[in-house]
Amino acid sequence: MPLSASLARGVAPSTPGTLHARTVTGDLSAPPRPGLTVRFGRGEKPDVDLGVGVDDLRVSRRHGELTYRQGQWWLRNTGRQLVRLPRGRMMHLSTEPIPLDTGYTPLFVKGSGYREHLVELYVAGHDDQGPVSRRRAETLRPEIWPLEDDERLLLVVLGQRYLLYEEDPRPLTYAMAARQLGYLRPGAGWNERKIEYRIEAVRRRLHNTGFRHPLMHDKSQGRPADNGLLHNLLKGLVESTTLVPPDLELIEDDALWPDPDPGPAPEW
Repeated sequence: MPLSASLARGVAPSTPGTLHARTVTGDLSAPPRPGLTVRFGRGEKPDVDLGVGVDDLRVSRRHGELTYRQGQWWLRNTGRQLVRLPRGRMMHLSTEPIPLDTGYTPLFVKGSGYREHLVELYVAGHDDQGPVSRRRAETLRPEIWPLEDDERLLLVVLGQRYLLYEEDPRPLTYAMAARQLGYLRPGAGWNERKIEYRIEAVRRRLHNTGFRHPLMHDKSQGRPADNGLLHNLLKGLVESTTLVPPDLELIEDDALWPDPDPGPAPEW
């Protein structure tokens, strides 16, 4: 298979549990043999089996390894820089190894500046049918969550920085949102208490519906800041395209005014 191909398309049928790995500089396959370890990093053989970030001095010579045990491939970060997994999960040198699921897993090795180096992993399963082209198939629609009109307006006000696709967005405070909603809908009676009530109602409604991010307090772990749950809500609604940039028309350009006294940043 040429190196330009991606493991995301699948792999040729192989023994279940076989590990396939690929970077821009090479690829390999490893059988599911107990105790077998595959190493990747900036170094050369025999120190590593697969090169990654070979021109980046921030990548360790031996940055990570995968070991087959207990019927699974276990990933461990052995480098100084973080390894990023899907859904934003990070692995540090001190992080316990984690098992790989069957199928495709991309991971990214943090490098110099904003560079990240891709390592594609694929663990063969019993039902792999090889690379499949789906160019003519119908595109799956994103899962869009229903919102009432006043909920959409409220969420657009709170999440306008997310809809501008800022690099590190944060929601407006309830006080800022109440002032802006008072300007936009002077007769609707928006205040901080009403905003809190409506946001909690939306979170409760979307909880356990397949929403990508946690929306409710985990009582077993203590009570996190409400700002964290609001951030999760806004992030998920924007990622799912439930909220999209044209929704900013609801608040008009002249309503995107800065807060004259934003006060201290919220705790996260």
